[in-house]
Amino acid sequence: MPAETAQPLAPASQDHARFMRLVGRHRDDLRHYALWLTKDPAVADDLVQETLLRAWRSLDKLHNPKAAKGWLITILRRENARRFERIQPRYSDIPMEAIGDSHSYYDTSTEAFVLRNALEKLPEEYREPLLLQVIHGYSQKEIALKFGLSVAGAGTRLFRARNKLRALLESEEPQAA
Repeated sequence: MPAETAQPLAPASQDHARFMRLVGRHRDDLRHYALWLTKDPAVADDLVQETLLRAWRSLDKLHNPKAAKGWLITILRRENARRFERIQPRYSDIPMEAIGDSHSYYDTSTEAFVLRNALEKLPEEYREPLLLQVIHGYSQKEIALKFGLSVAGAGTRLFRARNKLRALLESEEPQAA
């Protein structure tokens, strides 16, 4: 019997061997990065698996083996972002009318009275942005869009509103006492 000659690997086997070397070299780094991102070992393991699956599917796009680690890290980072895109809100059978506030509490304390009076004395151009931010949770950017201001302009207006409100509250203190 003639001695077996080394047969060249089939393209699929070459890809498999190349991928296994890639995984062997970078799996620990991927897991460390995934743990850092997620703070949960189980989620990190799932993230690494999804990353490796995507990498296997697009292995032919990796032309420079020296760029493999960065390529894999980018895939992992995008996979992590996809986790949050997949979150779908849960819908409820409860009618919207039933979701309202369960109590009608109105603060009658002296502090609340003084605060409401100070807010009423605040010029509207300062009061409205401040209430949108503090009560309704609007961001500075959203406030800027609503009032046709630049983001920096909205920030300045909010800063001035807080200072004016502070001054009004400080002038009300002796009267409240």
